[in-house]
Amino acid sequence: MIAPRGLFLYNSMPCTNKWPEQGRALLQLLFLVLSFPRALETVCSQRGGTDKPQLYKDGDIMIGGIFSFHSSWKDRKETYTHKPLPLECISLNFREFQFAQALLFTIEEINNSTELLPGISLGHKMYDTCGSIVKSVRAVLALTNGNEAVSGNEASCTKPAVQAIMGETSSSLCLSAATVTGPFHIPMISHFATCACLSDKSKYPSFLRTIPSDYYQSRALAQLVKHFGWTWVGAIRSNNDYGNNGMATFTETAQQLGICLEYSVALFRTDSPKKIQKIIDIIKQSTSKVIVAFLHFPDMDVLMYELSEHNMTGYQWVGSEAWIFDSQIAEMDKHHILDGAIGLSIPKAHVRGMREFMLNMKPLNLLNEFYWETLFNCKFNSLNSQENNQRECTGHEDLMGGQHSFTYKSLATYMPIFNNIYKGVYAVAHVLHKILDCNKTCNINVNLDPFTILQDIRKIYFKTMEGDEVYFNENGDPPAKYEIINWQPTENGVVDFVTVGLYDASLPADKQLSLQNNPLIWTQNSNQVPVSVCSDKCSPGTRKVLQKGKPVCCYDCIRCAEGEISSTTDSINCVQCPPEFWSNDRRDVCVKKEAEFLSYEEMMGALLTAASLCGTCMTAVVAFIFFTYRKTPIVRANNSELSFLLLFSLTLCFLCSLTFMGRPSEWSCMLRHTAFGITFVLCMSCVLGKTVVVLMAFRASLPGSNVMKWFGPTQQRLSVLVFTLIQVVICVLWLTISPPFPFKNLKVVKDRIILECALGSAVGFWAVLGYIGFLALLCFVLAFLARKLPDNFNEAKFIAFSMLIFCSVWFTFIPAYVSSPGKFSVAVEIFAILASSFGLLICIFIPKCYILLLRPGKNTKKNMMGSTKSEILKQIYMK
Repeated sequence: MIAPRGLFLYNSMPCTNKWPEQGRALLQLLFLVLSFPRALETVCSQRGGTDKPQLYKDGDIMIGGIFSFHSSWKDRKETYTHKPLPLECISLNFREFQFAQALLFTIEEINNSTELLPGISLGHKMYDTCGSIVKSVRAVLALTNGNEAVSGNEASCTKPAVQAIMGETSSSLCLSAATVTGPFHIPMISHFATCACLSDKSKYPSFLRTIPSDYYQSRALAQLVKHFGWTWVGAIRSNNDYGNNGMATFTETAQQLGICLEYSVALFRTDSPKKIQKIIDIIKQSTSKVIVAFLHFPDMDVLMYELSEHNMTGYQWVGSEAWIFDSQIAEMDKHHILDGAIGLSIPKAHVRGMREFMLNMKPLNLLNEFYWETLFNCKFNSLNSQENNQRECTGHEDLMGGQHSFTYKSLATYMPIFNNIYKGVYAVAHVLHKILDCNKTCNINVNLDPFTILQDIRKIYFKTMEGDEVYFNENGDPPAKYEIINWQPTENGVVDFVTVGLYDASLPADKQLSLQNNPLIWTQNSNQVPVSVCSDKCSPGTRKVLQKGKPVCCYDCIRCAEGEISSTTDSINCVQCPPEFWSNDRRDVCVKKEAEFLSYEEMMGALLTAASLCGTCMTAVVAFIFFTYRKTPIVRANNSELSFLLLFSLTLCFLCSLTFMGRPSEWSCMLRHTAFGITFVLCMSCVLGKTVVVLMAFRASLPGSNVMKWFGPTQQRLSVLVFTLIQVVICVLWLTISPPFPFKNLKVVKDRIILECALGSAVGFWAVLGYIGFLALLCFVLAFLARKLPDNFNEAKFIAFSMLIFCSVWFTFIPAYVSSPGKFSVAVEIFAILASSFGLLICIFIPKCYILLLRPGKNTKKNMMGSTKSEILKQIYMK
């Protein structure tokens, strides 16, 4: 049987004396009856040892505080055979002590106020968490329940010991503490915990803060990095909720802004030297020159020591608010490693009287004595001071005279955080003032409910005596505003925290970050913005191509292809120029393509023009010779009328080649092909007429045969007219149905526009060309059949040879024309026209001119009348 509390049972021992035994039994029964009701009572008591507050003052309403008066604790190995001893805290944290002093000042100011909570005194209970999550939870439980053992019938068993808790500084400690306060709805207001995760009201319903969330700070840091063009950076974070969550948001935003992290490492102040050395090696081996440090103050303290040991200068540091404005970090930077650092800090603030209050502090309690001894390197106990060769503390040392954390400069540095504590306490006081229905006096009989206090704090809005607005959004966060701080070393080696810009998350995205015109100092006292990129910017005319296996910030710059441009820096793609434009040599601008056509001014055009004019002149000369010798036998024997008509058509053939040159127009395109087709058919008709006459003359059996009457001059003229009219009809149909038209050819040559004449109807073009070819082939066949006919001057031989040249030229023209690009196809066509025309002129007329001019003896009727067949020719030609 297990006895109730307060009840002790003893086993009866054998005794020879019966009465004493009975008496002992009666006493035990009486004790049991008296103790039983007490044993059934519920008693609230804390298991294990109780924690005592480091700072305590009683009051009508109690305000709790949790601070890390010590920044670390001694590491020890547990044996698991005995109950673990309490943590032994080490490393006094002067900054946290000042935070507690700020809380004391605010409470004292409120207690002295006649307008806020008149007649009500606020008390305080502050615990040291040593930066430990375990001690933080114990401190919150102590503030929530109290340490005293209380019976169940007392109201204080369920009533919280404090109405609100101020703290903690660290986000990780706040996470654990807010988890405890949440179910009890006890407001917990932090002055420095910035982790965005604490804005989750489903997990931390009673948490509020007077410092902006890292949700905004991380994005602001990413925008700051982007502003200076740093796309290749390293990142170091505290290995806790503050650092991990803040860096996660920074990384996400950085990726959206095109910033790459070369490395991202985590650091915690209790890490082994080997792990810290590994981080140092990573920094040394990196190529990035900018380091984003999302570190809590104690972690930056450890890293700063290691950086100084390795003298790692030349890096541009970008810091979060946890350390960027910390004067202790600046004082530790003896090697000027952080000179030129830039980052975000809480806006500067001023609270009247707070600085004087802290500088007038006296060692009135044990905690104050510890800090006093550390500040002035003295001991209050004279025996200990003599043993350690330390002077004895008097308690009247001057806080304003030493180089320590209570100097005016350090107090000014931390004043924004002091102001956060100040605003948090005043928020609680204003809510209590409302709940207690205070006017000149307060109703002390009102039962304070933590849930009501919490709801009212969320809705609170007021202005401090300095004019600062205090309110919270739905997540319990204040408005996000930051100052951009630049570390600028002075001549005496002291670092000035110079405000060079502002960040206001409430403004539009393009106006949130604004930098002032103040000159910036960068690492190693440089006035030039450091460059930290994996790859240099790609200039206009190139595009970025990612390097295999590397982040998107590492790329090669590839020149844009022909016909493509990129007009901006770091272009991802090259843009195709419009059809009538082409890229310049730098590939950054599209310029209008040069129009190309066969011009008279260029060499090839000039040569072809000269050849055309030369052919025209030669034809004119031949015509003049023939006209001069028109009555001679050789001219009359070769049908002078057809000869002159042939010379006229050859002149037109030479001249029509000129219509193929120059800029194509609608009229020139229609003229060139039709003129070419008609003039050449006229030419072929004349040649065909001459050939047929010669052949028929030699085939006739008798000179007076009736066959020859069908091949007289009239029939010859009519045949020429009919053959030519057929071509005219073909050309008219072509021009009517689908005529040639000027066309900009953009495909043959990429960087130029070929101005040419489109055929319109390919059938029409090949019909014109095919008809010419048909007549030429017919002439060639007939002339070939008549080449060996007996005669002193057989013209059929010359016609056959000229037709052979003509057909050879035009058969080779077809593949050459199809395969020649741009203006060369026009040149090929002109060359074919000129070559075939020269062939006809030279082969048919030059032999006759030779006789007329150089062999006049052969130009006699006797020489021409050498056979019967010649007599027939005489009848035909010399009438």
